[in-house]
Amino acid sequence: MNKKSLTRLLAVATAALLILAACGSDDDSSSDSSSDAEASASAPATTEAAAAVNMTPGDGVSVTSGRASWSTGYVQAEIFTALLRELGYTVSESADMELGPQNAFMAMAEGDMDFWANSWMPGHMSWLLGERTDGTLIGDAVTVLGMEIQAGGLQGFLIEKGFADEYGVYTMEDLNTNADAIAAYDATDANPGNGLVDMFGCPEDWTCDNIINSMLVGGGYDNIVQVKAGYDPMWAQATDMVNEGLPVLAYTWTPSAYITTIRPGDNSYWMGHGYILDDSNPNNQDGGEAWDQRPGSAAIGEDMCPARNDEGLCPIGWAAADIQAAANNDFLAENPAAEELFKQIVLSVMDVSVANVEQAAGADPKDLAADWIAGNRDKVDPWLDAARAAG
Repeated sequence: MNKKSLTRLLAVATAALLILAACGSDDDSSSDSSSDAEASASAPATTEAAAAVNMTPGDGVSVTSGRASWSTGYVQAEIFTALLRELGYTVSESADMELGPQNAFMAMAEGDMDFWANSWMPGHMSWLLGERTDGTLIGDAVTVLGMEIQAGGLQGFLIEKGFADEYGVYTMEDLNTNADAIAAYDATDANPGNGLVDMFGCPEDWTCDNIINSMLVGGGYDNIVQVKAGYDPMWAQATDMVNEGLPVLAYTWTPSAYITTIRPGDNSYWMGHGYILDDSNPNNQDGGEAWDQRPGSAAIGEDMCPARNDEGLCPIGWAAADIQAAANNDFLAENPAAEELFKQIVLSVMDVSVANVEQAAGADPKDLAADWIAGNRDKVDPWLDAARAAG
């Protein structure tokens, strides 16, 4: 990808990310200020005190890190790993243990993985309620902590704009009850001729696939089904179809580079939901009570969400997720410096999204993390100071 194309993608990403404003993700400056203030309060006040602080409290400690099986979480994992190494820890490559959330939380509970930076709450809460082989809960052995990206994980379904406008389908209810729209969609979808809308959903082990199934059952969307496959190939296919003007309904999220190809307000809309999933577990799935998505709305402009209500909110169907670290409790107890670091790290939705766009264009997540750290020493150094003081 040439520099001109990358610049355009970054500009598109910047514009699209403005929809995150009311989700709390535009409050990064205050969060950063709060974290900086707390870090300053924790840091040594004098040169003599500073000399007494162990600058590498992680010396001699080996840490097994991991990362999510979705590529948009890679850069965060590398930032956490790199900062732990600055504290002296010997940290494994996060790419060596790439897992979906169910396996990741179990691995942390069993001590096979010490931490990861890719928890999405409340979506992943169900895995903390899962049982280990000895009958105890995973949540008894694993803690989710920190304020990595608060209310920064916006999720929802995008529908191809031309199709939505032609048939007037701007909500799940509109689509589910419009026989002509269903027939037109079904003619070119993943399973043509089955009389259903086959929407692009989530891979089998990401939890969002379970949440989507609960939404479809709870909302009575019996003419819409979810297709599960590898996400990046699925998204590439969806993008090709949108570019051809074919009907597409697809799940996605931010921060990511995905909304630079299927772009809300340009070639797609955010789909509205009349039904917002609550804690009633309509699909009777294990842990389904924890997938409550209320209020399920975000302040998105009418150009991106024709289903926007009178209060200026798009009934997007999903709660804005908190992206946080999680770690094995024994590891945290034995490594107070690492625990404090995890609590200190606060990342900007915009910074992570721009990094995702650069990664999609071929940049190495390690290099992106290193560049971000180098350019944000004013934030990073107080985090490290606070971690050293705790260690």
